[in-house]
Amino acid sequence: MNFRVDAVDGKARACTFTTAHSTVQTPVFMPVGTSAVVKALDTVDMTETLETQIILANTYHLYLRPGDRTVAKLGKLHGFTGYDRSFLTDSGGFQAFSLSDISKPDDEGILFRSHIDGSKHYFTPSKVLDIQYNLGSDIMMILDDLVALPATKKRIALSIDRTTRWAEESITYHRFKQEHGTGVGQNIFAIIQGGTDPEFRKISAESLCAMDFDGFAIGGLSVGEANQAMYDTVEFTTPFMPEEKPRYLMGVGTPEDLVENIERGVDMFDCVMPTRNARNGTLFTTFGKINIKAARFKEDNGPIDDACDCYTCRHFSRAYLNHLYRARELTYFRLASLHNLHYYLSLVKEARNAILEGNFAGFKKDFYRKRGK
Repeated sequence: MNFRVDAVDGKARACTFTTAHSTVQTPVFMPVGTSAVVKALDTVDMTETLETQIILANTYHLYLRPGDRTVAKLGKLHGFTGYDRSFLTDSGGFQAFSLSDISKPDDEGILFRSHIDGSKHYFTPSKVLDIQYNLGSDIMMILDDLVALPATKKRIALSIDRTTRWAEESITYHRFKQEHGTGVGQNIFAIIQGGTDPEFRKISAESLCAMDFDGFAIGGLSVGEANQAMYDTVEFTTPFMPEEKPRYLMGVGTPEDLVENIERGVDMFDCVMPTRNARNGTLFTTFGKINIKAARFKEDNGPIDDACDCYTCRHFSRAYLNHLYRARELTYFRLASLHNLHYYLSLVKEARNAILEGNFAGFKKDFYRKRGK
């Protein structure tokens, strides 16, 4: 991975990195394509309409269906989906933890039961990398031991101990595979754990960042803690992360979360919120959220957001979206998802421009002013 820092404004960073498939400018929001598809959208939507350079796919879901070996036979993720830009795949540990009726981590990995057919499976650090080699993603996340918050100090200490040992196993295995021709064009990121405890975060960050990973993520947040606790944890953790490598905050979050954590030095984000909320009728705008199913939009001929130039806002009215939602027309899901993702992608682009201009503080102030905050 070729990575450079283009500008810094306070702790906020504008960076550029290049993978085997695309050049990505940060701060970047990665749309979530759980099953190798962003829900309601296709590859043309992602490349031509939204102009994304990187999306996230899910190791757990693709391992179970259609199977990582099937994906490998059909051209790996890029050939299978037709998306010729970068993919990041998570380790699948969070899904094994959250979706399984039986999820039992031990010192060697995670035993879980499939949410599809109840079959039992076991993820180890090398197993999840083997799956991701088959998927052919540009950035692979390693297996970590995630715990829900709040948690006892004993359980968090166990989590970071396991996460560190699994990281050592992962980096050794990955470099060995690369020496033998597998995963040569793939990058590997470690995941810092530690709950909201500063001392545990320091231990985890220092031990992981001493290893030769291509980038580092902050995991284990947005899992039940208060927003301010999440912000404080990120602010404490990022100084321990290398300046010359990408910083990724996993599974976060609202537009406010993006702005706050960009300010704290984060480069990369993902979250299902823009597409999930779109499907449920919640649309993001420059001035805050609206619920498009509300009766007040039934005869509203204006766009979702007067300040938005997305495909949906340029062609369709709030009244039409209100009608589609109430009529349960499938087209609604596409149009609403295009709008919400365009909003998120535009937000991080505006943040990048502000950093390049040395005006992130002004950008943040204006962001909240428009929301009446």
